[in-house]
Amino acid sequence: VIRPELCGVCGSRIRFGKAAIKCRQCHLLLHLKCQEQCPTACVPQPRHHAWPCEGVVADFAPSTPPLVPVLVVQCVTEVEKRGLTETGLYRIPGAEQLVQEWKQKLLRAGGTLPTLSSVADIHVVCGVLKDFLRGLKEPLVTFSLHPAFLRAADILDDAACSTALCHVVSKLPRANRDTLAFLMLHLLRVSHSPECKMDVLNLSRVFGPTLVGHSSANPAPLTILEDAPRQCKVVARLLSLPPDFWRGFVGTEQEKLVPI
Repeated sequence: VIRPELCGVCGSRIRFGKAAIKCRQCHLLLHLKCQEQCPTACVPQPRHHAWPCEGVVADFAPSTPPLVPVLVVQCVTEVEKRGLTETGLYRIPGAEQLVQEWKQKLLRAGGTLPTLSSVADIHVVCGVLKDFLRGLKEPLVTFSLHPAFLRAADILDDAACSTALCHVVSKLPRANRDTLAFLMLHLLRVSHSPECKMDVLNLSRVFGPTLVGHSSANPAPLTILEDAPRQCKVVARLLSLPPDFWRGFVGTEQEKLVPI
């Protein structure tokens, strides 16, 4: 190894001057000691298969439905595996340096993600997911539909509000809609965990700015202040929609991604 790279199996760095194994077809690189844990089936990858450093959610989504980025699926899977008994899930921050290191690891890995089970602090995994969503070029609700989501959430009648929100959600690009549905089902499971102490209101405060954001990439300071409470309201309203509505987008594929 001339330039330090990450092992495709354990996710640790292969240091300068160390011997490594690299597949000629899929270009998977791994430590000599990780050879036995290497997947037996080779999956050829495009020459440039690493994800971009930034982009819209569709840039990270797979080509077959549900169009949910693997990074999102892997973070959610790890959180649901060992984080649903953690108090303050998504509210308590993980170590920022570790969050950034693991986010970059996953982005550089592209389709072959290192396992997150070696991350001791589950709050770091939560931080990676939040930071990935924050780093998208536009929020999941998109810039163009942002005003429509705010208007729908402001409707006082609950039934009319739900109908309006369902209509706006259906207008989202497929990758945005699938990823939003996947996350809503996950956050509902978090809200139902008494140990987490993260009800819908708490989760909406955390995820409002991340999932809803603003109607442009560079909002005015006054807009940022005015949008803050409305962002939380949108997420809270979205979490009040029936789980079956969200399952309708990810369908049976949801079970393939994360056990319900």
